[in-house]
Amino acid sequence: MTSSPTGADAAGDRIDDQEVAGLAARLREHRLSSRLTLEVAAARVGLSPAYLSRLETGRRQPSLPVLLGLARAYGTSVSGLLGETVAEPDPVVRGGAIEPGRAGGWGYRRAGAPGRAMQALRVQVPPGVQDAVVRVHPGEEWLYVLSGTLRVTLGDRVHQLGPGDSAHYDSLTPHCIAAESEGGVELLFVHTLLQSPGGELCLGGGPAAIH
Repeated sequence: MTSSPTGADAAGDRIDDQEVAGLAARLREHRLSSRLTLEVAAARVGLSPAYLSRLETGRRQPSLPVLLGLARAYGTSVSGLLGETVAEPDPVVRGGAIEPGRAGGWGYRRAGAPGRAMQALRVQVPPGVQDAVVRVHPGEEWLYVLSGTLRVTLGDRVHQLGPGDSAHYDSLTPHCIAAESEGGVELLFVHTLLQSPGGELCLGGGPAAIH
């Protein structure tokens, strides 16, 4: 993705309906290139094959936890799934509005350079009933709430975060996030993409990981 020097939305810098379709196609391409069936790929990420199929046909948009899980399962980055090309890294990322996708309501905007060990995103978490999949995987995650009230579950503890609050935790701690405020939540999210032969064993969720 390229960023606009004026701070205006640049083409390809937000997820709209066209990009949801593009994301769906890339999800399928990455799965096929990884030589995984729908059933195997879905099991690795704690999804049902039917739900993964809906993601690959653009009928649903992945939540942040699902997007992270798929990136790890396919041995790529979130930037790769979002179709960002790794060119000469630009250290500056201009601001702009997030346009939530209509197929699920989650919105993403790059907040860091692609291809780095740390992946940074601005995320719009939609309100209402959400993906309650609990994730466990190698790495670290850091998030900072810009607006709204966010519920962060870490292990058996539940935390409510408001604007200005942040959380930094080991991703091997079972975790999930959800918006508690009616208008949703906007947050900054940074994670380390660690990949290891045993990494896929840490993917998936608990009883809630069924769609």
